[in-house]
Amino acid sequence: MIDKKELLKWCRVKSADLINHPERRVPLRIVRDSAEMGRLMARELADEIIKANAEKRQCVAVIPCGPRCWYKPFTDLVNAENVSMKNFVGLHMDECLNWEGKLLKEKDPNNFRAYMEIHFYGNVHKELQAPAAQRYYPTPANLEAMHELAMSLPIDITLGGWGQDGHLAFNQARREPYSPITLDELRSSTIRIQNNNWDTVLALAQRGFGGGYQFVAPMSITYGLKECMRAKKVRVYSDTGAWKQTALRVALFSKPDVEYPFTLLQEHPDAVLTATEETTHHPVSENPDWEFDGM
Repeated sequence: MIDKKELLKWCRVKSADLINHPERRVPLRIVRDSAEMGRLMARELADEIIKANAEKRQCVAVIPCGPRCWYKPFTDLVNAENVSMKNFVGLHMDECLNWEGKLLKEKDPNNFRAYMEIHFYGNVHKELQAPAAQRYYPTPANLEAMHELAMSLPIDITLGGWGQDGHLAFNQARREPYSPITLDELRSSTIRIQNNNWDTVLALAQRGFGGGYQFVAPMSITYGLKECMRAKKVRVYSDTGAWKQTALRVALFSKPDVEYPFTLLQEHPDAVLTATEETTHHPVSENPDWEFDGM
């Protein structure tokens, strides 16, 4: 559990002091805005594909459905530079489900597979596209097969965003009162079906559906941290400002904690957080005269 006094101390660090702060636990890059972040995210994956092509091998990546600012820069880059994705293997890290744990309608905006087929694969020139057989999506019926793929293939890179509680993929802070988990259990977590936390639903509702929580999928499938962290590189990004400002400070300064799952990134040998300037700011750091009861 995060200590409130420690949290206050971390949130008081000014944005300009984050990168070189002596207590920072994980590398941080700061970009100007969402557009710059999208270009960087696109470039990093494209470079992994180019490197694998040069070495005449597959490029295996654990792929997110967001942040969504990188899809057009990625497909534009692949098309402009004639980057073949014929050897690309995409392990898609998560999917949304309805309240019964079933897949969503194809035209549901929460359907990650449908979105990726259009915006990630579909906008690449046909002669450069990754074969459909090398695009792996999680479903309620294939959890074991998806796990075996992630544990057997050499994964070059895991890409992702992070949530308001520091979740990577849908590895949210577990808040079930009768089945809490330990840090070791979180560290060893694997692909599973789960309910989405209330704050995750509200965050997604505010960002994408005008606050309409009724439109947000209540359940999800997610790769666990064990699968995501098998990659040689882990690159995590956020361009959503106020929703992620506190989580960022926790990731940078806290020891690993189950309340913020992506604090485990500090245990990976090549993990980097990337945030927009807005995301690195914090209201507490900009109001040094604020005082909070009990802190």
